[in-house]
Amino acid sequence: MGEPIRVIVAGAGGRLGREVVGGVIGASPEMTLVGAVDPVYTGQTVSQVLGTDSQVEITSDLAETLSRTGADAVVVVTVPAVGMESIGASMVAGAVPVVGTTGITEQNIEEIRQMAAEHGVGAIIAPNFSIGAVLMMKMATEAVKYFPNVEIIELHHDKKLDAPSGTAILTARLLAQAREERPAEAPDASAPSRGGSFDGIRVHSVRLPGFEAHQEVLFGGPGQTLTIRHDAFNRRSYVPGVLLAIRKSLGLKEVIWGLENIL
Repeated sequence: MGEPIRVIVAGAGGRLGREVVGGVIGASPEMTLVGAVDPVYTGQTVSQVLGTDSQVEITSDLAETLSRTGADAVVVVTVPAVGMESIGASMVAGAVPVVGTTGITEQNIEEIRQMAAEHGVGAIIAPNFSIGAVLMMKMATEAVKYFPNVEIIELHHDKKLDAPSGTAILTARLLAQAREERPAEAPDASAPSRGGSFDGIRVHSVRLPGFEAHQEVLFGGPGQTLTIRHDAFNRRSYVPGVLLAIRKSLGLKEVIWGLENIL
């Protein structure tokens, strides 16, 4: 085995960031945590904040941490307001950003592609790092070839900022690409309760306490229905996908959007 992959987690004190930090530490000696960035916990160690066995000090300055550590990859799980800034700082320093921050738009993706061309470093951006969610999407794209009448219901906790979720939008896009037949819209398709239309696929968003991250893809046909559903009950479900992305990030020069493209 060669040198361990040197990893920084930006947003280390958040709910997902904490799980990722633990996952990276647990993946030793394959990878090593060399930095943690979160302005809320600046000056404290990872051990003090998360209770894990690490004396890495949490900082507020990603660019400085990158310069000091020479990291290979930065897991970006920050709040959306600083997500693009963190991605840019990583790429300028030659570290591949592995991005789980919500709210990354198509315009942002184009900006990231431009940065990749400028700095010669790629990025991995995933609307959902759950391997189960990726399998749900893959199964749905097979089913839509035979059940073109389809809608999506996604259910998340009430603190989720974006609606619909990035996973739902990606699912709708994949379904639209795979669907060989586009059925006629229902007569009441313009009614507010019918949800939003993304690439011709209806998406309904639920935001309530008690949920974590759930999605149903519902298909209807003559005399039958089919439901493909994925449930993530806590943020630990995303860690295997994040670790997979970190492994795939070494030497990456292109921008990859969607975990399904590295499975």
